Amino acid sequence: MNIAVIYGGDKCIPGNVIYETPNTRPWKSYEAVARDIAGALERVGFRSVHVLPDDMSLGDELRKRAIHFAWLNTGGIQGYNPMAHGPAMLEMFGVPYVGHDPLTTSILDNKPLFKREAESLGLKTSPFITWHLARGPFEPERNTHFKNVFAGYDGPLVVKPASGRASLHVHVVDDWKDTSAVVEQVFHATQNHVIIERFLPGREFCVAIGGPVTARNRELQVGCKPFAFSPTERVLESDERIFTSMDQKPISTSRLRLLTRDTEPELIARLEEIALEVYLGLNLETLTRLDLRMAEDGELYILEANPKPDLKMPKGDKISLVCAGLAEHGMDYDDLVLSLLADRIDLLFCQRRGTVHHLQTLFEQQ
Repeated sequence: MNIAVIYGGDKCIPGNVIYETPNTRPWKSYEAVARDIAGALERVGFRSVHVLPDDMSLGDELRKRAIHFAWLNTGGIQGYNPMAHGPAMLEMFGVPYVGHDPLTTSILDNKPLFKREAESLGLKTSPFITWHLARGPFEPERNTHFKNVFAGYDGPLVVKPASGRASLHVHVVDDWKDTSAVVEQVFHATQNHVIIERFLPGREFCVAIGGPVTARNRELQVGCKPFAFSPTERVLESDERIFTSMDQKPISTSRLRLLTRDTEPELIARLEEIALEVYLGLNLETLTRLDLRMAEDGELYILEANPKPDLKMPKGDKISLVCAGLAEHGMDYDDLVLSLLADRIDLLFCQRRGTVHHLQTLFEQQ
């Protein structure tokens, strides 16, 4: 099977786009992580793995290399809802892939949309509103919606992009009267909707969840429900009120604390329960990471979802939030990569068999 691992193309390279447009989501190539994934695929036995950029050449490259299957490790190259561009192209090309479908990707990556979906499932999320400067300057003292949502609450507030990554352009504003200037700042950086939400001062957590097919020591097994793993606390330093961007400070073992069932079984159970409710309630089909905060009353509130969580291969004390708890399940990085690939193929054959005729033919020839 010929596999392509796809990373974000660079719009500044001539020929990669027709016209350059703004990036509503801060751009990153993710090429290094794509090569980590490709290396894992090769180590588990795949002999034809190609690492390709997500740009105008993608369709021709997939055809030329006779790609049977793809792995999306791209946040898009430019424009609006860029996370959805890769899966949309692959749907059009008829190439199956590891990754969320275009609609699901957009919902997960768009923080206001995802928060509304979470609320519809009865899950808690911090109260919020959105604003776009096409409506004019944000004036909290005159905004009826703002007054209704934050009645009796003066701050702090979090102002952040509707679509973003790595805590970039995320600000804590102590007094609601100062939100207008910060909203304008975030908007000019992203050219997209801005979220204003209530700041939650408690502990911050992450939990990952994927499909029921998993690998341990390269042996596949099928669970009875989606697989929730790596419940982790983000360790905030004394001067941090939000987790600092990984672009500014790499994720290391000193910046996270893996939760254990010996010390916090109820917290882990609740994190896994919320992850399962999101996975099943939104009909998710592959790996997602949830970020949550605890309020003063001990309740967990969902901050956001990450439809393409970092899959960097652990090296030294550098580790991704998703990989932090693999050893607790008898898994390593290569097991995780094999799990995600096998789970996706299993789902496609069970639920979308019409999209994988070429894979069935390929398998039958072996």
